[in-house]
Amino acid sequence: MIKSMTGFGKSEASLAKRKITVEIRSLNSKQMDLSLRLPAIYRQAEYEIRNRVTRALQRGKVDLFVSVESATAETSAHINKEALAAYAAELREAARGAGLDPTAAGWDAAALQVLMRLPDVVATDAEEVAEEELTALMTAVEEACARLNAFREQEGAILIADLLRRVDLIEHYKEEVVPFEKARTESIKTRILDNLEKLPVEVDRNRLEQEMIFYLEKLDITEEKVRLTNHCRYFREVAGTEEGAGRKLGFIAQEMGREINTMGSKANEATIQRLVVQMKDELEKIKEQVLNIL
Repeated sequence: MIKSMTGFGKSEASLAKRKITVEIRSLNSKQMDLSLRLPAIYRQAEYEIRNRVTRALQRGKVDLFVSVESATAETSAHINKEALAAYAAELREAARGAGLDPTAAGWDAAALQVLMRLPDVVATDAEEVAEEELTALMTAVEEACARLNAFREQEGAILIADLLRRVDLIEHYKEEVVPFEKARTESIKTRILDNLEKLPVEVDRNRLEQEMIFYLEKLDITEEKVRLTNHCRYFREVAGTEEGAGRKLGFIAQEMGREINTMGSKANEATIQRLVVQMKDELEKIKEQVLNIL
């Protein structure tokens, strides 16, 4: 199944005291470029999250956001009342020793701001994350990845339909070239003979025929048309049977471009040149769209 590299997925996990929300989005990239934004309490799970996301999504510029909401009022920080009281007593004593009045208006508010910044007044407990919560987090990450992949598949179906339509157009323009090939050959031959007739020289007709055949063979585009047909067929096969085919489709599109460019350089006829330009236009759109495919 062909997938786009663009997508979005979201999942939630509800626990007794918390709700975890995982959002993940992806854009085009040649490699896996993963950016995580996690709450501090889940930093221990970062390595495992990276592994699971990389396995699920393979490639793309991926941004993953995890947020957590608490169902109850809780905090990992607390005030050390004993330390605060000891610091306050020392501060009042120091103030009196310096000739300051700790009973003056505004003293308490100013002192409290100083005291709260002192060491050990506010302590933060290292929070333990339960195994059940980590399991719920990983499940939410995998569900978000699965939904993003489903989004990618929908986008991929639209992309591949457009690409195959453009491949069909290239082959259609290639077939339109055929009626002009024989007329082009006759036109070139006639033009060369007319120019020779104007020259005041004797021409060896046998040698002229040999050179004419050699020259017209160099302008023949049969080989390029056959190879272009094969590339178009291979493009369809890869698009219909392989996963993660973005790079391979890009390589095939490059080969198609080589054959089309060679046809243009050999064309030597206005209508064929116009058809080659139309093929190039469709091929450029194919190359742009292939960049969006995983």
